[in-house]
Amino acid sequence: MTTETAPADSAEYSDRFAPGTLRLAGLAARALGWRPAEFWQATPAELLTAIAPMQSAPDFISRADLERLLQQDTG
Repeated sequence: MTTETAPADSAEYSDRFAPGTLRLAGLAARALGWRPAEFWQATPAELLTAIAPMQSAPDFISRADLERLLQQDTG
């Protein structure tokens, strides 16, 4: 039977990782409404995308464009 052992510095790594993770989990809960399971299932890229500010304001459709689209849709 083969057993794997953790690197000698794994406890130190864990001590540094845990506080940051708890802060991120709290941020995700408050800002995004994520429950713990949702936080742990998210990838780092998904978390960054969810908390990153929008780069620019979205362009809103004008009334004229909306009416034109409605006309095209209804014929």
